Amino acid sequence: MTVLRIGNASGFYGDRFDAMREMLTGGELDVLTGDYLAELTMLILGRDRLKDPAAGYARTFLRQLEECLGLAHERGVRIVANAGGLNPAGLADAVRTLAARLGLPVRVAHVEGDDLTAAHPGSLAAHAYLGGFGIAACLREGADVVVTGRVTDAALVTGPAAAHFGWQPGQYDRLAGAVVAGHVLECGTQATGGNYAFFRDGDVRRPGFPLAELHEDGGCVVTKHPGTGGFVDVGTVTAQLLYETAGARYAGPDVTARLDTVRLSPDGPDRVRIEGVRGEAPPPTLKVGRNRLGGFRNEVVFVLTGLDVEAKAALVREQLEPALGKVAEARWELARTDHPDAGTEETASALLRLVVRDPDQQAVGRALSGAAVELALASYPGFHVLAPPSKGSPYGVFEDVYIPHGAVDHVAVLHDGRRISVPPPQDTRALEPVPEPALPEPLPPGPCRRAPLGLVAGARSGDKGGDANVGVWVRSDEAWRWLAHELTTDRFRELIPESRALTVRRHVLPALRAVNFVVEGILGAGVAAQHRFDPQAKALGEWLRSRHLEIPEALL
Repeated sequence: MTVLRIGNASGFYGDRFDAMREMLTGGELDVLTGDYLAELTMLILGRDRLKDPAAGYARTFLRQLEECLGLAHERGVRIVANAGGLNPAGLADAVRTLAARLGLPVRVAHVEGDDLTAAHPGSLAAHAYLGGFGIAACLREGADVVVTGRVTDAALVTGPAAAHFGWQPGQYDRLAGAVVAGHVLECGTQATGGNYAFFRDGDVRRPGFPLAELHEDGGCVVTKHPGTGGFVDVGTVTAQLLYETAGARYAGPDVTARLDTVRLSPDGPDRVRIEGVRGEAPPPTLKVGRNRLGGFRNEVVFVLTGLDVEAKAALVREQLEPALGKVAEARWELARTDHPDAGTEETASALLRLVVRDPDQQAVGRALSGAAVELALASYPGFHVLAPPSKGSPYGVFEDVYIPHGAVDHVAVLHDGRRISVPPPQDTRALEPVPEPALPEPLPPGPCRRAPLGLVAGARSGDKGGDANVGVWVRSDEAWRWLAHELTTDRFRELIPESRALTVRRHVLPALRAVNFVVEGILGAGVAAQHRFDPQAKALGEWLRSRHLEIPEALL
């Protein structure tokens, strides 16, 4: 059958507003997807719904359709987005109202069944990650626009692909190929040079959004519209493949994709071919993401300027800690951003950050604010803060739980009101680690030089609940022969001191010349809890690349 061209116009709630129009006008497309949901987004939408039960979906999507629905209808491009969030039925009704106002005969369907909040008392939002066959059912029945709640990010691609090619459950290699394509597309411009370690390889001032040309066998070519910014090469695709993944088995509700079977090759300018992906039966359980309110937090950042930074930090800690005695958690972090003999006051200053958390808002509000403000004239020389403490704000906690597939009522709700139930998979396979692959022969001994890892390796990092992953890859076989033996879990812990007391797992992916590290618990209770300076671990990989180690001179 014909190639299916699927583009993406959103990688998160708040992505470039004009991307939908750019993708519809920049070249040929069959389907345009939009990923609006993340763990933090579900919490934000849950708080919106507390204020207004009719809310709970991504309103930006509606504003984009205001400008672009007619254009998509004119060009025959179908739109699939998870912008429904906590209220896909409400968003579907809003899209129908918009289409009627614009005079467009657009058929709108939605997918539901992911909302399990009622079954999880104490949760602000609890949603199962559904697969793509509900989306496929909507498209097969003629929908022009499909909106969903919580589905896997890759389902936005597997659903249209299954509908177009007639794939059925159990065609695991084809489905796995679409999962890999969906994973590459899901974060938008991260596949076209955005947030890329080697960003100086091209012009990334305004990267274009990616698209995939899918084939019936599950293979694809990742590319972008002609003339758009950024670039697509094996490196940008590798980086996105490693983003927020772990080992060789990448599990989903429809299929488990084997990332160790992915083969990448150049296919011309701004074109990368993905082929060879193998798939297995999905695991017997579905992931459910639960968001709940964890309590209240507050913070204050003290500015320490000039000499005696360590002594100044110790003084203010001694002065404040008696007032923090009843707070459930107090965390101090000193960032030595100061430089000796600095030319500006800002570069002569270090930052001491205090974060407090407690179930009681009062404990982190007035207790901290009063104690900190009272030190204004009674503490270290040069005392000032970046901003006064607030009254304390609520923070969220994200948790994973797993349930049987049959515990979810996965339903496609069509434009005419008909409801099609999507059955759970007939075959499942429990997840287990793949055997450790053979490592390449190490490089022969030779002269080395102490230098940053990033001179020879790229990295991309991200969050999954309280864990973080750091994928590291190299661009030559010689560099791989070095990296596979040098960057062990022990070396990782040495380079990233935060990880030394935590569980660190290394996964080896030879076909990508990559090692992927998962650091368990480094993000505490997840991004909404703001456990660390970089709460989503977005820059953890860049920190790793900046660390120095002995590198063979032949690679430099």
